[in-house]
Amino acid sequence: MPFRVKRLGPLSFYREALSIALPVMLQQFIMSMVSLIDNFMVAGLGDASMAAVNVANQMLFIYIVFVNITCQAGGIYLAQFRGANDPEGMKHAYRFKVLFGLAGALAFFVLFWIIPEGLIGMMTVGNAARDEVIPRGANYLRLISFTLVPMVISTAIGSSLRETGETKVPLYISAIATVINTIGNWFLIYGNLGAPRLEISGAAIATIAARTFEAAAFIIYANRKKIAFYSPFRYILKVDRSLVRKIISKSVMMFISEASWVASETIMVALYNGRGGAETMAGMSAGSTIANIFFLLFGGIWTTAAVLVGGSLGAGKLDEARSRGKWILSGGLIAGAVISIVGAAAAYFLIPLVFSNLTLEARGIGLGLVLVILCYFPIWAVLNAQFAVCRAGGDTFMGFCTDTTVNVGIVIPGAFLLAHFTDVGPVGMFGIIKSTDILKCFIARYFYNKERWVRNLTV
Repeated sequence: MPFRVKRLGPLSFYREALSIALPVMLQQFIMSMVSLIDNFMVAGLGDASMAAVNVANQMLFIYIVFVNITCQAGGIYLAQFRGANDPEGMKHAYRFKVLFGLAGALAFFVLFWIIPEGLIGMMTVGNAARDEVIPRGANYLRLISFTLVPMVISTAIGSSLRETGETKVPLYISAIATVINTIGNWFLIYGNLGAPRLEISGAAIATIAARTFEAAAFIIYANRKKIAFYSPFRYILKVDRSLVRKIISKSVMMFISEASWVASETIMVALYNGRGGAETMAGMSAGSTIANIFFLLFGGIWTTAAVLVGGSLGAGKLDEARSRGKWILSGGLIAGAVISIVGAAAAYFLIPLVFSNLTLEARGIGLGLVLVILCYFPIWAVLNAQFAVCRAGGDTFMGFCTDTTVNVGIVIPGAFLLAHFTDVGPVGMFGIIKSTDILKCFIARYFYNKERWVRNLTV
């Protein structure tokens, strides 16, 4: 008799899911507030300064995706080793995160220092304010490169804590880091209370201070509490090579999938930036900053899937994992629909309030972007849930087929066609291109139902 699962789970499951997801979502909310505060303060310097920070952060975004995918790759095994009660395996998975994350940090640091003008220039081709944005963005990018190593440490330890069910400590540490960043911004951007007025350089320095504190706090906590997965730096190179090969073999397609997504996003941003001047870049940045507040749902979905589905799979409870996967998908759809409705109402209030110093045109672009994003939100919630559940079981082929085929075959060519053969504005371009995510959802559903993800990776 085939195994059948009710689409909605019991309230006890959703209570457990919320106990895991809410601290993660709160942490992401706090991180979004850091970005919001940065943008709010930088917006007071004008459209060009905000545009420069936005373009530099797009380069940083590529690095952040790399670090997150590295930690997700190790996290697939760490969560299942936890389910199998194997602390030594957890240590090796953690070492993988740190070792490969630091290798990436070194590569990006060199790029950000040697060719920042080239990177910023690549993202601003055709923009009327290009000559003003490039030197400001390059200076910001050089400074922000000092956050790369602390970011690896914080992400490796924080993600591992969440994968073992400890979600409150990362929340507390991020909250304190947010306060440090905010105070630093207030002093250094505008030179309050006798501090030097450093403008966007001040924002970068405040972020460096916050990231350094965050990494140090995670290290101190992990050492004092003797966390099961934690391994001091002197043992980082002592990683099980056979496990590294397994993680890499599982994650190659995941990296290719995310690389295609990052490439499509970066190309689209560069094409949007060519539609006008500084007001276009500032407006798209403002809209993205507000939208990031609502994206907190996705972090909750990914962590919940890693803990509840990955833990069940690692313990050999495959039917339980099937049930939990289905319930996460249903819960994600409902949560996405609710956020879509509430967020649309909030956007009309937040954009004029937070970005009052931007031009009226920039604010209009920002509001339009947020509303388009929220229209797609329920679809993205389901898509993220499908990806998260499949990756919890080590199925990275689904993401490879879903993302790579659509991004390379439709998204990137479509973006170039819209940019060169139409006069559609940046928000309209975004809305048209993102309609491809409906196709992604159907492709992901097909692979989800094949259940390649229903497997115990610890045996």
